[in-house]
Amino acid sequence: MMKKKPPYLPALAAVMGAVAGLRSMTAPAAIAWAAKRKAIRLGSSPLVEIISAKLSDQAIRLALAELVADKLPFRRDRIEPGPLATRIVSGAACGAVLSGAADRPLAEGAILGGLGALMGAFGSYHVRRRLSREMPELTVALVEDALAIAAAAAIVAYASESL
Repeated sequence: MMKKKPPYLPALAAVMGAVAGLRSMTAPAAIAWAAKRKAIRLGSSPLVEIISAKLSDQAIRLALAELVADKLPFRRDRIEPGPLATRIVSGAACGAVLSGAADRPLAEGAILGGLGALMGAFGSYHVRRRLSREMPELTVALVEDALAIAAAAAIVAYASESL
């Protein structure tokens, strides 16, 4: 008996957007990494060139650099206009790519991904501020890194089964 593929869920776009709200480059790096290993097929969306297997290595390097930069004392808050816009664009692009890979409307994925990034950025900003009062900021940042990476890996794993 053939194993039934799990359905594509629009929530994947929103949750990957939330990952981008925490770490703007982790979401595209996870998708590009999965595409490079042919775990997911990205389809023919115009955004595929931005988040593609060809750019996988660069996306991973940028994600790693972001993980380091987040720990620096002079980093900007994620809810300032520039960093927030970057997170929203990243979430929207990732959401659109996941939707396109499922033959769903790109706009649906972009909207869900962008909204997920907005919620992820503001939610994680306030949680991080609160937790940093009770424990070292570095500890909170590392937990946030682990959460973003684990969530992106889980989404990619699910998507590799459903797309």
